[in-house]
Amino acid sequence: MTLIARLDSRTLVRVAGPDARLFLHNLLTQDVEGLGEGELRFGALLSPPGRLLFDLFLWGEGDGVTLDVAADRRDALVQRLSMYRLRAKVEIAADPRRVCAAWGDGPPPRGFVADPRLPGLGWRGLSAADPTVDEPAWRAHELAHGVPGAGDSPPDKDYPIEANFDLLNGIDFAKGCFVGQETTSRMKRRGAIKTRMLPISLDGPPPAFGAEVLLNGDRRAGEVRGGIDGRAMALLRLDRIDGPLTVDGRPIAVERPGWLLG
Repeated sequence: MTLIARLDSRTLVRVAGPDARLFLHNLLTQDVEGLGEGELRFGALLSPPGRLLFDLFLWGEGDGVTLDVAADRRDALVQRLSMYRLRAKVEIAADPRRVCAAWGDGPPPRGFVADPRLPGLGWRGLSAADPTVDEPAWRAHELAHGVPGAGDSPPDKDYPIEANFDLLNGIDFAKGCFVGQETTSRMKRRGAIKTRMLPISLDGPPPAFGAEVLLNGDRRAGEVRGGIDGRAMALLRLDRIDGPLTVDGRPIAVERPGWLLG
């Protein structure tokens, strides 16, 4: 059975024109010039110091690219792209189509493309397909695979590698320059990643966003981000995840997806 959810938390921005692909290629963490017609890639737009501003899915369409972005960040993305546009021959505008996700053991719906982050996540589409489940079911599916959602990284707070973009096909380290490239490449080259997002399990409702994770009751090990009943995402220090961990006095267990920590 294939499940379909309409993602009302996501919306679209269309970037079109003769310079669209080169324009975005020079800004985003992903290779845009090689993006094929109908192909979907995952990437980000960073701040100049290299922190995550927008997580993006990139659709290759005609003479441009359609960007799938968090709905509450669409206007900020349009403003940021317009600031970078200068003399580039591009048009930037909202796209009214819906974003949908599909997953399960059935076939993908027509027009849907494999989620580029992990094979087990399913497919993504720009479609008016009738949903069979609500968006929280999709969030639970992402969390079950240990994948952070857009709401887990407030703008300009985390580095993309902390949000596992390097392991989820969100950064092309061979493409050359992009905004924030120097910091991102240096972190990857040195290989000393101290913090990453990891799923945690616990009894009951998720802790408040930003709640402190403690090791042995007194050593700060990280903080909780978004979650659902029984599971949440947390930004954790990798040197402090072995031992008794608690949040608000409740014990938690760190889940370690094979794709993340091997």
